[in-house]
Amino acid sequence: MAFEGLADRLQGTLQRIRGKGKVTEADVNEMMREVRLALLEADVNFKVVKSFIKNVKERAIGQEVFQSLTPGQQVIKVVHEELKTLMGGEQSKIAVSNRPPTVIMMVGLQGAGKTTTTGKLANHLRKKHNRRPLLVAADIYRPAAIDQLQTLGKQLSLPVFSLGDQVSPVEIAKQALERAKEEHHDYVLIDTAGRLHIDEDLMKELQDIKELSNPNEIFLVVDAMTGQDAVNVAESFNEQLELTGVVLTKLDGDTRGGAALSIKSVTDTPIKFVGMGEKMDALEPFHPERMASRILGMGDVLTLIEKAQASVDEEKAKELEQKMRTMSFTFDDFLDQLGQVRSMGPLEDLIGMLPGANKMKGLKNVNIDEKQISHVEAIIQSMTKEEKQHPEMINGSRKKRIAKGSGTSVQEVNRLLKQFEDMKKMMKQMTSMSKGKGKKKGGFNLPFM
Repeated sequence: MAFEGLADRLQGTLQRIRGKGKVTEADVNEMMREVRLALLEADVNFKVVKSFIKNVKERAIGQEVFQSLTPGQQVIKVVHEELKTLMGGEQSKIAVSNRPPTVIMMVGLQGAGKTTTTGKLANHLRKKHNRRPLLVAADIYRPAAIDQLQTLGKQLSLPVFSLGDQVSPVEIAKQALERAKEEHHDYVLIDTAGRLHIDEDLMKELQDIKELSNPNEIFLVVDAMTGQDAVNVAESFNEQLELTGVVLTKLDGDTRGGAALSIKSVTDTPIKFVGMGEKMDALEPFHPERMASRILGMGDVLTLIEKAQASVDEEKAKELEQKMRTMSFTFDDFLDQLGQVRSMGPLEDLIGMLPGANKMKGLKNVNIDEKQISHVEAIIQSMTKEEKQHPEMINGSRKKRIAKGSGTSVQEVNRLLKQFEDMKKMMKQMTSMSKGKGKKKGGFNLPFM
């Protein structure tokens, strides 16, 4: 989980002063020592750490804190604001051309996930912004790079422009731009060549493509899990190409977070997107304020709501609400809801977005077994249509058949049937309590969460 180690350390340090009626300079100094260690352990650039500690300390021993009625909370507010500033302050959006197409050059070293990220970004532009992107295969050196992009294009039903591996990348970019204008594509994403390391030939080629295509954005794709190496790579590319944005891949697997906290300060290049998984929709715009809140255990409700709105079918939600009110909720409905929630991402990450989840009893070290959820799905899918509609008819012999068909045990089948019955009783109580009360607009129901 992103920033897990850093989040634990910072939250533990800040918790000690949270409720203090009076905060002394000694309290601030002790806290800053802990914060400094936490940031260095998270592989944050030492110059960035030094500057961050200086800024927080100056504000934390100033009038805005010491003259406050809740100085402990004010210090936390200062840390939150400085973390947000460290990561760029505000969300940095794509610079859109006044005369389409908007051209985005994707650059980076081999192994960072550049080609996959190019596909993910095109998918994001189409799904979230209703755009018509054209993918351009300009990496003619890496074996199968062109094939990989074409496979992604087919998977996403997006066009890919390619002239094979015998034409120069500059010529490919030139003809791709002409094609984009002819076919009225509003975005062109150029997947350029990478190397295992930075060299003169690579940079010369990228500069030539830049000169010809005059891109609106140059995005560097870097692996967040490489920590300070990612920052060093960003610095080198920025010197040569004047980057406009960074895309951090594998942030979901980076428990430290050093790259995300260092890149903006070191290169003055904003993080535009972050990769949060392997699926083609696992690319998110980067919000510094939301990330700062998650690091400090304040949750990220806005992202959670956005994920829910993207995953939950509004018509189905209304239909489900009606079924809950009339107690006609079935295992088919349950399976449908389970699928919608799973499409929002790993459940551990969703729980981490809840404010204060780190302090909830039983949730701090929760380890949600995705296999267990697959077992539930398999059990339901092994039921007949009648059994899903009327689970009360499932007797001993039916349970044995369902267990065998789903590769589970009769005990697991019994447990699911009991949980389903308990959930229906809970729904009945909830709907009877809400009778006569005003109906919430735009809500959605996830009854088993």
